[in-house]
Amino acid sequence: MFVKGIVYDDFTSFLIVNYGGNPLVYFYDMFKSNSSNGFMDTIPPLTKHILIINVICFIAAISLPRIGVDVYQILGLHYWEGTDFHFYQLITYMFMHSGIGHIFFNMFAVFMFGQVIERYYGPKFYLLFFFVTGLGAGIVQEFAWMYDLRPAIEEYHSYLNNFPTGGIDVGSKVVHSIDELTAWFHDDFCNRMITVGASGAVFGLLIAFAISFPDAPIYIMFIPIPIKAKYMMIGYAVLELFLGVQNFTGDNVAHFAHLGGALFGAVLIIYYRKSRIINRK
Repeated sequence: MFVKGIVYDDFTSFLIVNYGGNPLVYFYDMFKSNSSNGFMDTIPPLTKHILIINVICFIAAISLPRIGVDVYQILGLHYWEGTDFHFYQLITYMFMHSGIGHIFFNMFAVFMFGQVIERYYGPKFYLLFFFVTGLGAGIVQEFAWMYDLRPAIEEYHSYLNNFPTGGIDVGSKVVHSIDELTAWFHDDFCNRMITVGASGAVFGLLIAFAISFPDAPIYIMFIPIPIKAKYMMIGYAVLELFLGVQNFTGDNVAHFAHLGGALFGAVLIIYYRKSRIINRK
């Protein structure tokens, strides 16, 4: 996605007075004025650090298995009833990515939209916003798993109340006692789910951009005409909801986590903007 224009509030006045309303000229001049220090110096500090940390984590994830360290297993988000789940994973999972394409597109979105949000709202709010939306996406994903696993969980609890004398075939083996069933459920079955990626936080950034600059035209790859940010986000959210509800076979994307990041982002950005307006009065 390519941001062609940003028009809203104080930033609008700044652009009109200094750059004729053209944000591309503004960003070009910003990059040009810092070109002597290198491209990375044109990126605001928090956005830069997020990009660097994600790249470091990705390199670690593909390198450390050679010495027997599974970083995805340690830092990826697991289902809360599994023995591999830890609360810190609700934060660390957003810095892990499953492949080149996954990290590239997420970090491209952080670069494009994150720096706008950081410059417009300031680093303190941006830092809070990024982690709240990522955390919210992780929590929503846990509830989505809980819903998807509901039939299996209900069956598990029914066996706890009435364990058959001949044991239970769980696929990989036959368990012969409640203790074995409980161990299999928490150590094996519940540990099969894992999610990684900053997509939830990215969706938060997208919704923050759309709310802050609703009429900003955005070009999307293979679509020759610009789409206003507010319409793009509505369409994107509807698509994610459709894909999440349909749950097509082979679709491993955490659609409800994306929607969770957008929901938490919308609530936080609307609350912050309203409180800022109240404080100005």
